[in-house]
Amino acid sequence: MTITPHGIHHVTAIARDPQQNVDFYTKALGLRLVKQTVNFDAPHVWHLYYGDEAGSPSSILTFFPWPGVAKGHDGAGMTSATAFSIPAESVGFWAQHLGALGIETSRTADAASQDVLELRDHDGMRLQLVGTTGDTRSGWDGVGNIPAEHAVRGLHAVELSESAIDPTANMLRDMLGMNYSGESAGRASFSMADGASGAQVEVLGGVREPGMQAGGTVHHVAFSAPNLATMELWQQELREQGVSVTDIMDRQYFKSIYFREPGGVLFEIATDEPGFATDEPLLELGRKLKLPPWLEPSREQIEKSLPQISVASHGE
Repeated sequence: MTITPHGIHHVTAIARDPQQNVDFYTKALGLRLVKQTVNFDAPHVWHLYYGDEAGSPSSILTFFPWPGVAKGHDGAGMTSATAFSIPAESVGFWAQHLGALGIETSRTADAASQDVLELRDHDGMRLQLVGTTGDTRSGWDGVGNIPAEHAVRGLHAVELSESAIDPTANMLRDMLGMNYSGESAGRASFSMADGASGAQVEVLGGVREPGMQAGGTVHHVAFSAPNLATMELWQQELREQGVSVTDIMDRQYFKSIYFREPGGVLFEIATDEPGFATDEPLLELGRKLKLPPWLEPSREQIEKSLPQISVASHGE
C-alpha cells in the first residue's frame, strides 16, 4: 500500500435506550456529547457522538440507540472490546468513581503491563480503560465529578475476535499498511503511525462461536484518512486488491467508505475533515438536533419520531 492509516477515527456501536446511553457516557465516563443527529440511513433513529471537547478523530465513540433492538453478543467476526486511554495514575480514581456508581469493574494488565479496568455499559458492551503514559491528548474537562487530570484522553485500541488470525492480519498489514507488532497467546498486535494510544488494533484468534450484532455490540470501526484526496486513493487501491468497497458517502462531518475484512468485521475509512463544528459553534456542540441539508425538510417528522433525551449542562 502507498497509503497508511494514522489511527482509529471512531467506533460506532448499537444501544437500546438513548437516555441511558447519554447518561452513561456523559456522566459515568465523562465524555462530551459532541453531536446529536440521526442515522442518515434510518432517520427515525438517533446517532449520538461522544468524544473530547471538539470530537477529535481518535476520541470518538458513536451510537445508534435503537429502542427494542435485541441484545447481541460478541464472537467471531466482531469488534469485541473498545479501549480508552486514561492516565496511568488515574486507574485508582476510575475504579472508585465507577464503583460509587454501582458499575462493576475488574482490574487486569495488558501485554504491555499497563493496568486495565474492564467494565460493561448498561447494554453489555465491553469497554476497557487503559492506564497509559505519554498520552498528550487533553480529553474533555467539562464534567463536574471528573477532574481534568483524570479525564478519558480518547480511544486507545480495539480488539477484533476472529476464528482465524491470518486472513484478517493479512488485510491489516498488506492492504491497510498497519505495522505488525507480534503475536502472543493467540493474539496478534498491530499499530498505526507511531503506535500511540488511538492507533492500536488487537486480533484475537481461535474464537469459535460467531457473534451476533445487535444491542450492546460494535457496528463498525473507522480508521482515519486526513482528507478526501487520500481517501479516494485508498478506495482505488483497495478495489485494485479485489476488496468490495462502497462509494464515498457524505456523513456531514466526514466522508466515508466501507468494506469488510475477511473475518466479517465492518471497517470504515473516514476523513478527518471537516469535523463537528461545521454546523454549530464549538461551545454549543451536542446541545441540539442537527440534520444534514437533505433531511432538514423532514425535521418536524423526524423530531416527532425520535425518543426524547435530556442532556445535562456542561459542568454538571
